[in-house]
Amino acid sequence: MNISMYQASVPRFVNMLGNVANLLDKAQAHVDARKLDPAALTGYRLFPDMLPMAKQVQIACDTAKGVVARLAGVEIPVHEDNERTLPELKARIAKTIAFMQTLTPGQIDGSEEKEIVIKRGDKETRYKGMQFLLGHALPNFYFHATTTYNILRHNGVEIGKRDYLGNP
Repeated sequence: MNISMYQASVPRFVNMLGNVANLLDKAQAHVDARKLDPAALTGYRLFPDMLPMAKQVQIACDTAKGVVARLAGVEIPVHEDNERTLPELKARIAKTIAFMQTLTPGQIDGSEEKEIVIKRGDKETRYKGMQFLLGHALPNFYFHATTTYNILRHNGVEIGKRDYLGNP
């Protein structure tokens, strides 16, 4: 049985971002119940040289929308990266999901061999579509989603593996 590039990307990203949004709901309930400053969560880093939770969510969204846009050959939506609150981060997730849901299997399927060029500063990295999706984008996306989970869990938000996995 084959799995399409669309099925390996859009539904997986949408599902997991929905799970992250649910984690943020639990984080909001946590700070409300304990009368905490939500910035204690959104600005929290697991280690001083790691990015804060808000940036983890932003990067997860950027990774998801970036890979599917590149595979589909459409413009990547630009977000300001100015989200600082839990509701703002949830809105970012919702915008990302809404964009991905505009894409069709016909736009992404068949992109396994499509050349993807990523520029970081003056360096270019070239991938084939499947290599980019499976070897770079998915691991990067799950790293940032998992780091978001870990930051929340470390700070006492009552979440567990079932919350992270959701209902795939």
